[in-house]
Amino acid sequence: MVSEDQDFTDAELLRLNAEKQLKVKQKKTVDSEMGIDEKRLMHELQVHQIELEMQNEELRRANEVAETALRKYTMLYDFAPMGYFTLDSDGKIEDLNFTGAEILGDKRFSLLGSNFNFFISIDHKEVFRSFLENVYAGISKESCIVKLGHYKGPLRSVYMEGVVTGEDRNCLLSVIDISSF
Repeated sequence: MVSEDQDFTDAELLRLNAEKQLKVKQKKTVDSEMGIDEKRLMHELQVHQIELEMQNEELRRANEVAETALRKYTMLYDFAPMGYFTLDSDGKIEDLNFTGAEILGDKRFSLLGSNFNFFISIDHKEVFRSFLENVYAGISKESCIVKLGHYKGPLRSVYMEGVVTGEDRNCLLSVIDISSF
């Protein structure tokens, strides 16, 4: 016996289940005015309709799972205890989480498009430039310690790790405030 929760990607299994459901739905009386070809065509259309309904239900379940995962990982990213940034090769901030915005001392959406280098202290700009070059030159994770600052607050020492991933070749950067250590 085939379980209701099975994956209906196998066409034969899908057809078999659709046939079973159609038999349950069909009327006991047969319309004698229909010819054999019309009955066969009607049967095929009904089976196909049930197959589509079953596939739609499977897609709906898969969508619910995907939406749940999206909410979960969005929360993990946005509220992580460390700053996460996505930088382009010039150091422009493509994305960041709330902790990253807090580290830089501004609102998240006002920082999008800003150059991360703007927040590096003058004494550490060369360290950051070299770090970013090494990240883009290699395939492994790079790290450094720099001081970040902004016009609203004091300098903070941060530990950064970065790696370039994906076809867009953006740098995924994690930043931890180590000022208090």
